[in-house]
This record gives sequence, structure tokens and C-alpha cells, in this order.
Amino acid sequence: MIGSILVFLMFLVYLLFFRDKQSRLYVNKDQLSIATVMEDKFQEFIPADGIVFPKNTVYIDAVTGGIVEAVYVEDGDILKKGDPILKLMNANMELSTMEQETRMLDAINNLQNTKIQLEQSKFTREKEIANLTYQLQQAENDYNRKKQLFENQVISLLDWEDSERNYIGLKRQLELSEELQKLDSVFAYSQIRQINRSILRMGDNLKLLRRTIENLNIKAPAAGKLSSFSAEIGEIKQVGEHLGQIDMLAGFKLKTRIDERYISRVFVGQEAEFDFNKKTYRLKISKIYTDVVSGTFEVDLLFNNEYPKHIKRGQTVQLRVIFSSASDAIIVKRGGFFQETGGNWIYVVDPSGSYAEKREISIGRQNTRYYEVKGGLDPGEKVIVSSYKSFGSKDKLIFRN
Repeated sequence: MIGSILVFLMFLVYLLFFRDKQSRLYVNKDQLSIATVMEDKFQEFIPADGIVFPKNTVYIDAVTGGIVEAVYVEDGDILKKGDPILKLMNANMELSTMEQETRMLDAINNLQNTKIQLEQSKFTREKEIANLTYQLQQAENDYNRKKQLFENQVISLLDWEDSERNYIGLKRQLELSEELQKLDSVFAYSQIRQINRSILRMGDNLKLLRRTIENLNIKAPAAGKLSSFSAEIGEIKQVGEHLGQIDMLAGFKLKTRIDERYISRVFVGQEAEFDFNKKTYRLKISKIYTDVVSGTFEVDLLFNNEYPKHIKRGQTVQLRVIFSSASDAIIVKRGGFFQETGGNWIYVVDPSGSYAEKREISIGRQNTRYYEVKGGLDPGEKVIVSSYKSFGSKDKLIFRN
């Protein structure tokens, strides 16, 4: 009886102080994914889908609306600058333009006539001065002769006074004409400048009107490949409607969308890369569109040097947007455990291989293949990286034989 009591007391002590109180779960080891913690080079990047676009694109829009009268090309054609694409018809606009052009031409003719009249007035005044100068010279000669004759008492005082008055009167007329010529010259100069400016403005307006008519004939604004083009004869095209675009054959760029969580870490010049036909091509971010749509923002990327020869517009490639250079780190393979633990803990397999225990860890950076371990694990340890969804956060997983 004493022995039984002692055994019972020892059992109670074991239950109270020495028994393993960890919650446990029996699992099949062959249904788990187990990975080894490693120390290796680690580079942070995120995957993204890049869409291929031409490096430079020129858009074709309808400057004036109208009915499609003729179509000269098809989507996908290679065009030269100035090649005709399609012709629009807008009778009302053409009639209105012709009326405005007629009114402007009449106004220009009137201004030209006014300018001619001012020039004629200038020459009329010069002719008047020339006549007065000639008459004044004759009157001066007559006055001098008669003055001598009067002093010699050959002619009467009245004859001499008449010649004197004629000379003084012509001299005054010449002075007045010269003053008027100066005033006319200043006025005519100002008027002609205004007329010339008006004629130039009307000439520009005429060019604009004629260009409006020319806009009915849609031509290629640059050399390249015509894309996104669709037009049928008789179809109505509205003002500002997008008709197509010219993809210039001078290279490509990629557009991709990145999660808004990285918007503060993305910068112009940041590197990215992708694999195509067993070769890696490198790019740099050239433009960032900061507008966030559906939790993502868009960036443009340009190739550093060459681009794949057989790549096509609209093709999608798997990009790697790089956030750091390769450096030494402790890493663990990516797996479903992260969704359940948030990277705060993981099941570490005991060296005996018979069970795994829960351990707190710290996860840092990540890429498509690995997590960077900041603490809690050592290289060489084995961990369970598959999903923990069915484990219920047990402290220990015991492997069935």
C-alpha cells in the first residue's frame, strides 16, 4: 500500500511539473513540404507583367468631323510621312470656309487699296513740293533781277513789289508743304504698319481656314506602322475622335502595373529584367504614373541596350522589378506557411526527424522564390514550408511512422 501511494504521488508530481504541456498533432510526414534554411545570395525583387509597346507612338485624331469618303490604307500597313490614310467630306464646313475666305480676300484687297492710296498721296505731295521748288527758284531769280532794275530806276516800285510778294508767297507755300509732308509721312508710316499687320493676320487666318479644309484629308504624321485603325466608307467621324496611331519602328518599351505598397520605393532609373529566348534583357524605369487605380500604379520601362528581335507589340512578358542588389543572407524557400503565420513563426523539424516544433522567427525581404530570415533560424535547419491551414496553430507536430 505504501508503494502504491508513492507511485501515485510521483505520478501527480509528473503531471504537475514534468509533463510536456505542449498541444500536439499527429501528421503524415510525406504530405508535408520540408525545406532547408540556407545562407546564400539574396536579391529583392517583385514579379510584374510587362506589356510591349512601341517606344514612340504618334496618335491620329479627327481634327474636323465628317463622313468617310475614301479609305486608302489598312490596319498594319507600313506608311511614310505624308501618305494619305483616308478622306472625310463635310459640305457645310466647306461652304462656310469658302464664304469666310471670300470675305477675308475682300478685306485684304481693301487694305491693299488703302495702302496704295497712301503711297500715291506721298508721291503727290513730293510732286507738289518739286513744283513749288521750281516756281520758287524762278520767283527768286525774277525778284533779284527786278531788284537791280528798280535800283537802276528802270522799272517801277510796283513791279518790284509784285515780284517780291510772289517770291515770299511761294517760299511760304513751300515751307507749309514741307511741314505737311512730314505730318503725312508720320501718319502714312503708322497706317501702313497697321495695314501690314492686318494683312499678315488675315493671311494667317486664310492659312488656318485652308488647313481646316486640308484636315479633311487625313495623312500619316510620321513614318511607321499603322495600328488601331478602323474606318468604313460612309461612316461618320466626330471631331476629336481617335482614328488610329502610328507606331514608330525605332524600338520598344514596356508598361507594367505595380502594387501601390511599393510606390515610395519605385524611382526613375530603377532596374528590371526579364528572360526571353534563353537570354536576359535589362531595362530601367523611365516614367512613373503616380495615379493609383485599383490598388496599382503604372510605370514605363526602356531597354538598356538591345531588345529581343522577335518581340511584338501587345506581347506580355514576366518582369522582375529589382529593389536591391544581391547580398549574403539567411533564406528559406517560399511556401504556404506565410499566409497562416504572416512570417512570425514556423515549424522547425527536430534533428531526430520525428517531430517539428513551433518557433518564433522574423521575416524581412522577399522575392518570388525565397524569404529573407532576419532572426530565429540558423543555416542547415529544416522547416515545414507547406500550408499550415489544417494544423490549428498546434505547438508540436508529431510525424506518424
